[in-house]
Amino acid sequence: MGEIMMDHWLADARAGQEGAWMKRFAAPYWTVNFPRPMMAAVTTTGPDSLRVDATFCGSGDLAGLIWDAEDRWDHPLLVYETNRDFRGCVLRFRWRSGGILPLDAINGPTLTIEGRDAAGNPRSWYVRLWNYAVGTPEDATISLDFAALDGGFLLPGEADPVWAGDVDRMFVSLVPPGYDEGGTPFAAPVEGWAAMTDMACDGAGSVLAVGDVMLPEHGIGIANGYDDCFNQTSERLIRAMLALGYRGDILHYVGMSHYFALARDGAGWIATGAGGAALNAPCVAWHRDFAERAQALGFGIIWSLSYELFDAHCPQAWKQRAENGDPALTGWVPPSTLLSPANAAAMGYLQGVAQAFVGIALDAGLPVQFQVGEPWWWVLPADGRICLYDDAARARFGAALVSIPDVRGSKDAAQRALLDLAGVVLAESTAALCAAVKAVAPDAVTHLLVYLPTILDPDAPEAKRVNMPVGWAAPAFDVLQLEDYDWVTQGRVALTARGIAEATARLGYPVAAQHYLSGFVLLAQDAAAQWPRIVAAARAARDRGTARTFLWALPQVARDGLTLFTLDEESDVQAFDDVIFPLALGREASVVPTFSTQTVESLSGHERRSSDWADARMRYDVGPGVRSESDVATLIAFFRARRGAARGFRFTDPFDDRSCALGDTPGPLDQFLGTGDGAASAFQLCKYYGAGGDAQQRIITRPVAGSIRIAVDGVERTSGWSHAGLGVIAFDIAPAAGAAITAGFRFDVPVRFAEDALEVSRATHAAGEVPSVPLVELRA
Repeated sequence: MGEIMMDHWLADARAGQEGAWMKRFAAPYWTVNFPRPMMAAVTTTGPDSLRVDATFCGSGDLAGLIWDAEDRWDHPLLVYETNRDFRGCVLRFRWRSGGILPLDAINGPTLTIEGRDAAGNPRSWYVRLWNYAVGTPEDATISLDFAALDGGFLLPGEADPVWAGDVDRMFVSLVPPGYDEGGTPFAAPVEGWAAMTDMACDGAGSVLAVGDVMLPEHGIGIANGYDDCFNQTSERLIRAMLALGYRGDILHYVGMSHYFALARDGAGWIATGAGGAALNAPCVAWHRDFAERAQALGFGIIWSLSYELFDAHCPQAWKQRAENGDPALTGWVPPSTLLSPANAAAMGYLQGVAQAFVGIALDAGLPVQFQVGEPWWWVLPADGRICLYDDAARARFGAALVSIPDVRGSKDAAQRALLDLAGVVLAESTAALCAAVKAVAPDAVTHLLVYLPTILDPDAPEAKRVNMPVGWAAPAFDVLQLEDYDWVTQGRVALTARGIAEATARLGYPVAAQHYLSGFVLLAQDAAAQWPRIVAAARAARDRGTARTFLWALPQVARDGLTLFTLDEESDVQAFDDVIFPLALGREASVVPTFSTQTVESLSGHERRSSDWADARMRYDVGPGVRSESDVATLIAFFRARRGAARGFRFTDPFDDRSCALGDTPGPLDQFLGTGDGAASAFQLCKYYGAGGDAQQRIITRPVAGSIRIAVDGVERTSGWSHAGLGVIAFDIAPAAGAAITAGFRFDVPVRFAEDALEVSRATHAAGEVPSVPLVELRA
């Protein structure tokens, strides 16, 4: 059996796919938002119930529980319909709360409705929920008829009639006791919550269409990050993963900016694990729900924790620093920073965070899988300065500490020794982190995520000493996870192949103990160009035997409508054995180039011809080359190994096997591959038949190893490029704009047996009769 081919589609809307109906204001589709440094999360507690947990840090903090008229978060095949007219529905629910201002307070829970009035002018209305409540300020039943709703604090005297015919969104505000719209920080965080239960929406406008697709499993895993989805319910996210065909383990990055508990530190707030409270209460509530729902639907979770932390809340002593004292800051806005592997307090903090998340997994009944995510000594991208010089690192390195102004380029012996020592410290820190996990979950499976473009940057050949230390070599971790999205999205497939090979050789994890992360697309405008490369990289990882391949990440998948699917037919590329036909046939084989031409003859005898194929499809009969009983035995064994017509193989065409004339030696100027544009780094081998505009191009996918010669603008290149597979030549650095790329090569033809039966008789062969053994070219 051949393997199943995976492909993709960028959906922008449903077009005949399965749909269903849902009640407007359904619990899983509410979101939450808030200003830093407070935190909040929304979870569903039943089919018609939700809860918001909040941690307030100051007198001006406000969390909004949001319903959007337009679904801005789901995949296009799953979104609910946009209907901005709320007038045809009545929303009823039970409200309960604690630790926030109650319904009857001046700044108590208020429904803000944003949209336009009947004349089309932008408007907001502020509906005091207490005016529509029956019960106590912290436990009441509320009924909202959007066709007869008034804003204003006191009714009817201050009534401000709401026109709900053109609404963008609405949100319920939750504020702490002592709220004053100011900026006075609290001495310690204040916890609060609110719940909406028994939610019901009635009326002619109460029902919305919603996507209800359920794609088949396609074998690719999904990655996600809490920092990107903290505002949504975990029920909504896991439903989407399941519906889009993702199964198995979810690679979940716990993030760097929303999980931590905070404590006052002078004028600001810092992350703290003091007293075992490493995580804030909303984060704990959300992740408990996430873990329980994942377990119920058969998903596992790989909990990913990195050395990255939101800079504004990171203690100064924990930060890696450059030689002049600059902190290690990333390019995010606002920035994150990197924790120093040499700082015992920072590493102890990470260990406490890891144990807290592992505890959530254990409580949910999930097998513990933990990933150390991209641990490294940070290199400032602008100038190559490496951040080895924080106080804890200086103390640890001692006399070995020397200046490394730029990690790029060659290094002297003392600099290499420092990089090696820093690598030892990094490996020790990751080992201690995994040990902390195993202290509470002895059977935990540990993973290491390595980002190849930084660690194996060709301009920084010594960087692997510090950021891919030999202390990580197998069996330090159970699984090695590799990520290279910069190379993938730039189309630098040669660097991907070389990087994976180098990481495998250096760390010693077999491919069956490796995972691969493919993606991601940072900007929506790059989706059409970058997703095909990401999907191709995922396919390649699967084909080389990688244990699991993940796409990073769900928010980008949903935003761009990435839809993976499998084809029912076998793929010619994947149902292929990279072996050569075993018999030396010489010129005894018959060769039949075939085109497909549609010919229509008019009544007057004129013809109209249409060519269906841009390239000929070759057919061969290798029977005449079978000369002896030994050849027959070899042929039968080869035929059986290919399972008849099921699997392809290489065949050397005795009349056409090189880029030049038959009998000549291939040269680097033989065939034109394309013209550089300064960005493209991959070029397909091809051969032309004929001249000028009438030349017919043949794509070459099976060049003979060692035969390829490449030239750029007429000058042969003996390095700086590699064969990435299937005839693709990948340059390390994209050729300059206008540069002509040419090549010479030997090549084989991908073929299969044309039939599933092979008939050879000993008697007829002895009598000189030649069997027919037809082969047909594969389009790959």
